[in-house]
Amino acid sequence: MDKVKIGVIGGTGLYQIEGMTDSTGINLSTPFGNPSDTIMVGTVAGQRIAFLPRHGTGHYISPTELPSRANIYALKMLGVEWIIAINSAGSYKKELAPGHLLIPDQVIDRTAKRANTFFEEGIVAHISFANPFCPVLSDILYRSACDAGATVHKGGVFVVMEGPAFSTRAESLLYRSWGADIIGMTVLPEAKLAREAEICYASVACVTDYDCWRDNEEQVTVEMITEVLRRNVDMAKKIIRTAAGRIPEERHCECATALKNAIVTAPERISQQRKEDLKLIIGKYIN
Repeated sequence: MDKVKIGVIGGTGLYQIEGMTDSTGINLSTPFGNPSDTIMVGTVAGQRIAFLPRHGTGHYISPTELPSRANIYALKMLGVEWIIAINSAGSYKKELAPGHLLIPDQVIDRTAKRANTFFEEGIVAHISFANPFCPVLSDILYRSACDAGATVHKGGVFVVMEGPAFSTRAESLLYRSWGADIIGMTVLPEAKLAREAEICYASVACVTDYDCWRDNEEQVTVEMITEVLRRNVDMAKKIIRTAAGRIPEERHCECATALKNAIVTAPERISQQRKEDLKLIIGKYIN
């Protein structure tokens, strides 16, 4: 199987990438179960890309039930080193209006029910996660969004909530008081798992609404979000095509060596089964 350097995880409304040539569907099984859907592998802007619809084609997997470990591991199996994530989000800032894009650089985890690490059941690793999004890939996405003509903001705090219900007004006001910029139901644990797998990960967050902190705003509804997303999807596809052609050959960011000093479990204490399950991730450090 040919290695694929770039992975794209599509969010609500983004279930395929137009312009992908030589495409083929690949079904993979991982030690963490099956990924959300068939992964489409093809060529975009001269680069081989693996596309995975996060919620499955037809949007049948809820945020809490996403098989994120299987998704990230499956992309790792294909050789992916860079993941472009497309996410929808509500805004806490007046200047971040519906239809705008934001490339976040920080995250606050408010999830509670999700498997968020590969390292458990007899193996422990503590990755550095101070900078949760790859700065190199984030910069590429920002420049690509600008060139595509998007109204895009660089840097911001992404609150990740459990869902599937939207925020209460009190929660919305609380997160805004923290200085958060946007809120959504994905990004985590994807970003954390990608870092554990030494994959560069960055997000294009599509602002769909003002959440519910503004007294004069309508309450957030699925219809409201879907309408804005419909307008943003074409822009996201343009950004992906542009960004794909700008991915560098070599990686020099901290993402590429995130596990170098992170695994604290003595090799002899790790079971052979765990070594086999995590071989793709830990193989260059532990035999």
